[in-house]
Amino acid sequence: MLTAKVFSSLHYITEAYRTKLNTISETQFQLTPPIGGWSFSEVYAHIFDASILSLQAMEKCMEGLGKKHSTSFIARIILLLGILPPGVKYKIPQMLESRVRKVTKKEAEELILRFSRQLERDYKKVDHASPEMKTPHPRLGYLNAKQWLRFIEIHLKHHLKQLKRIENSF
Repeated sequence: MLTAKVFSSLHYITEAYRTKLNTISETQFQLTPPIGGWSFSEVYAHIFDASILSLQAMEKCMEGLGKKHSTSFIARIILLLGILPPGVKYKIPQMLESRVRKVTKKEAEELILRFSRQLERDYKKVDHASPEMKTPHPRLGYLNAKQWLRFIEIHLKHHLKQLKRIENSF
C-alpha cells in the first residue's frame, strides 16, 4: 500500500464531502430522508468523528502503544479490494452509535477541517510505524497504522455512496 497514494485519495474524497456540503441547504441537511435512516447531518457527524477516532488509533500504532496481533482474513480482503462487501447492511458499532448526532453545516465543516489537519500532520509518519504494532477496530479486529489509513479511505468512500442515496431520495 502506497501511503502517498492513499493520502492523495483521502484529500480528493474529503474535498468531495466539502463540495457536497456546499450544495445542501441547512434545512435539507437536517431532514431525515424519505427513505429513512440518517440525515446528511448525521452522516457527516458520523464519518468525520469516526475518521478522527481512526486517526487516533493510527497514532497509537505509530507511537508503539498497540499490540502485536494478527489481522483478520476479512480485514485483509477489505483492505486489499478497497471496498466494504456490497449488499451488506452495516450496523454502526455500539461504541460509536451514541456519538452520532445532528450537526449544523458549520459544525460539519469544522469536523472536516479538524480531520484534514490531523491527517496532514500524521500521514507522513505512517511509513515509519512498525507493521506489527496494531490497535483494535470494533468490527475488523487489529489494524496497523497503514491499515488504519487505508480503512479511513474505504470508510469515507462507502459513506459518499450513502450521501448519494440520500440525495436521490429527495
